[in-house]
Amino acid sequence: MPGLLLDTLRGSNGYQRPIWLMRQAGRYLPEYRELRAEKGGFLALVYDSAAAAEITVQPLRRFGFDGAILFSDILIVPYAMGQDLQFLVGEGPHLSPRLVDHALKSLVAVPERLAPIYETVRQVVAQISPQTTMLGFAGSPWTIATYMVNGEGSRDQHETRAYAYRDPAAFQAIIDGIVAVTVEYLDGQIKAGAEAIQLFDSWAGSLAPREFEKWVIAPNAAIVKAVKALHPTVPVIGFPKGSGEKLAAYARETGVDAVGIDETIDPIWAARELPANMPVQGNLDPLLLLAGGDELEARAIGVLEAFADRPHVFNLGHGIGQTTPIAHVEQLLSVVRGWKR
Repeated sequence: MPGLLLDTLRGSNGYQRPIWLMRQAGRYLPEYRELRAEKGGFLALVYDSAAAAEITVQPLRRFGFDGAILFSDILIVPYAMGQDLQFLVGEGPHLSPRLVDHALKSLVAVPERLAPIYETVRQVVAQISPQTTMLGFAGSPWTIATYMVNGEGSRDQHETRAYAYRDPAAFQAIIDGIVAVTVEYLDGQIKAGAEAIQLFDSWAGSLAPREFEKWVIAPNAAIVKAVKALHPTVPVIGFPKGSGEKLAAYARETGVDAVGIDETIDPIWAARELPANMPVQGNLDPLLLLAGGDELEARAIGVLEAFADRPHVFNLGHGIGQTTPIAHVEQLLSVVRGWKR
């Protein structure tokens, strides 16, 4: 039988809520920090399938989450498309050559860079309970393109937004290339054992409505259509962070099975405006989890109650912070697991 998380993503509205946390495998866990110190850099960990599988499973052993989220990175796709990827201490990821200066066709694809990620999925599936849902993921095309064009993250994606206005045909080619590789990547994860997938559009909030339709909704819809043609029963969660009121159009038009909502969205508004019976995921502020205490409990209950009448996966509005105390995660789990619809 599928577990609570997979049931919920397929539309079941039970009395309990499944819970997993974005970035639940990572730096807030002492066991992760110990393994990272032993193994070296971040990219080395991602490409060591046994280590990546161990990191994926670590939070399940400690907390028993309902989902295992693959330990990897959204920039594996441009890495497979032929850009060089480095994670520099204190600076974050860097891709080269920057596509603001070089044509997409100058890249030489390296598809074999995807294979170790599939092996990680296989190793995790072999270790987890059948009741724990294996979650794969990819970055959405707009967010990936911001890194490919600029070479690194930025506060407002200025370089990429300007490039898309200046040369929409060239930018469309980049988006189309990302879509194609992302479909291949997700297909490989699902074949390796992923039971549901999430599309992360971390920078969706930087776009005006017309550009949101063109660079967020349209390419995500293309990915969902292609993945559904290959794997019609695998749920797809779309997470367009920062989308605000544009979230309703995203939910209607992309074809995703569920939407993740960030902490800036009023859950009462989302419960009212999103398509009826569509599963939602979210949306506790990660800083509330960092703070803990009575306010954490009250706000978590508020989220649970807002979504009581539709399928709901409890999660954060974004990733768990690296300094979050373990005791606060335990406190949150107690609240969510003790709540009944």
